Amino acid sequence: MALLQLWRDMAYDESANKGDLQKFWGDYFKKEQAIYKELLADPDTEVKGSVSELASKYGIDLMTMTGFLDGINDSLVEPNPIEEMEADTQVSLKFDKESLYKNMVAADAEWLYGLEEWKQIFDEDKLKELYQEQKRSTTFVNETKIYPNDPCPCGSGKKYKKCCGKGK
Repeated sequence: MALLQLWRDMAYDESANKGDLQKFWGDYFKKEQAIYKELLADPDTEVKGSVSELASKYGIDLMTMTGFLDGINDSLVEPNPIEEMEADTQVSLKFDKESLYKNMVAADAEWLYGLEEWKQIFDEDKLKELYQEQKRSTTFVNETKIYPNDPCPCGSGKKYKKCCGKGK
């Protein structure tokens, strides 16, 4: 069975004790944060290796590395073949900085997008811009409803029902 399926079976096990699952995720987030701190400290260097080599490099187990690769995959310059990934599969952690930051914001992972290392990569204004851009992209805005007796939005000065709304 591919590593990703094993990871998902373990991490999202609905029959698991809720307390155990909470502890599992708490431990995972600490390890994830440590890896990101290291990656962000030198963001332009591509980290490559097999899944097991990277797990060893970061001092984590194979399943935790699999979860990390699953999480970062959408932010990579070139996605890894995570669906069929095995321990000896060669992977890259070369990430797009803006995409990674926005994905951390989208995941509501403040412990990641709030890391001090980001301030070495982007200035404060750029971080705010990326944050707001991501938040706006997921905000649904209802269009203003135009009623028949409202002025027509085309600027003609006529009522909507007598202008662009005719026949609707």
